[in-house]
Amino acid sequence: MVVSFSSFPLLLGLLPLRVAMGGISLRRLISVAPMMDRTDRHCRYLLRTISKHAVLYTEMVTTGAILYGDRQRALAFNPIEHPVALQLGGSDPQQLAQCARIGEDFGYDEVNLNVGCPSNRVRAGKFGACLMAEPELVAGCVEAMKKEVAIPVTVKTRIGIDDQDSFENLRAFVEQVAAAGCGTFIIHARKAVLGGLSPKQNREIPPLRYELVHRLKAELPGLEVILNGGIRSLGCAASQLQHVDGVMLGREAYHNPYALVEADAWFYGSLEAMPSRAEVLQSMFPYMEEQLTQGVGFSHVTRHLLGLFQGQPGARKWRRHLSQHMYRSGAGLETLLAAARYVLPVETLTHVLGHGARRVHPRLS
Repeated sequence: MVVSFSSFPLLLGLLPLRVAMGGISLRRLISVAPMMDRTDRHCRYLLRTISKHAVLYTEMVTTGAILYGDRQRALAFNPIEHPVALQLGGSDPQQLAQCARIGEDFGYDEVNLNVGCPSNRVRAGKFGACLMAEPELVAGCVEAMKKEVAIPVTVKTRIGIDDQDSFENLRAFVEQVAAAGCGTFIIHARKAVLGGLSPKQNREIPPLRYELVHRLKAELPGLEVILNGGIRSLGCAASQLQHVDGVMLGREAYHNPYALVEADAWFYGSLEAMPSRAEVLQSMFPYMEEQLTQGVGFSHVTRHLLGLFQGQPGARKWRRHLSQHMYRSGAGLETLLAAARYVLPVETLTHVLGHGARRVHPRLS
């Protein structure tokens, strides 16, 4: 087991202060951002084996995919994923309300409206960051969803778009949407440039302006404000909690998922021993066996494991082996075990992974 409480005293002192100051639920202290082609149900299962309390978000799911597509495929998730939020993409209030109700029926803990994605495809569908220019429409969407569901309805947005990036514009947008019933805003502390920058460039080129998000919380203390953008560690997240109610991690949590391992102790007061990387891998074996028997492609799950051993000896060989073999016909758990031998000693594989490892890979016996 890996146990480290080096920063635990700092956070034990901080968390009660936040409750006393705002009376806001602590459950969104740490969350993992919705990421297209990243935070699918397999990724969320992996993240939940590392942190039991961080709030997880789906990839953005459009209203059309829910209303006219394979609803089970779009929305099904494993109960272990709780607390888990459904992020919706759309701009039709009635369609969003209908999808929010469907999401609640599926068991999601929160419905989040995407008002932050800057891609041209999303913009063409009239949802995402371009909606910041239409606060009245966003307010109408929130109001319609609130009428249909009992679970929280939240909004994820940017600090602005194009030349509409002043604090005054941000506050006016938030106040209008809050008046419609939204009490939680997740704010990516960069503006979105809706022409000329790719989604990747929009995550990197516009400068981070944390001070605007801090000021928003200070001036509107009754709202729950979650900061997103550029957070690379739990230590950085902890420092932000002096100014906001929660922090959302994005790419760092995907490329280095084990970075979340101390989140439950640091932010939620958990005294449970934290799992080692080997134990995280062990917990994935029965899940992967189940998925394979259901016809899920091996790579669909395995691709999310590439960063599990980030920064550890042999991590590059682990990633290379999986990248080269996981798409091949017949790839399966033996492929995973072969890669694991680059990052875990054989005795650990046999001891921690146990009978399952020996059954899949008899040479480990």
